[in-house]
Amino acid sequence: MSADANPLRRTWLLVLLWAEVLLAAAAAVLAVATAIHPDWIEELTGLDPDAGSGSAEWAVTLALALAAVALAVGARFTRSALRPARG
Repeated sequence: MSADANPLRRTWLLVLLWAEVLLAAAAAVLAVATAIHPDWIEELTGLDPDAGSGSAEWAVTLALALAAVALAVGARFTRSALRPARG
């Protein structure tokens, strides 16, 4: 069933698409911000989870970058589900 045949499905796909796009953008911005200024975790929370080694910051950067890619790929598939069938 195509998204055009069911308006409720199309609405939910649009909501999902925009959620994926916005979350991917936010994750990408946070990944870049963490790579540029890795001490924001300590400054924001006052915690030092890695005792100054920087490994926690790189783990956060990697996790955010992977999340951004996964969400962007998901948005691509959602977008293709919104396109009308050719033929």
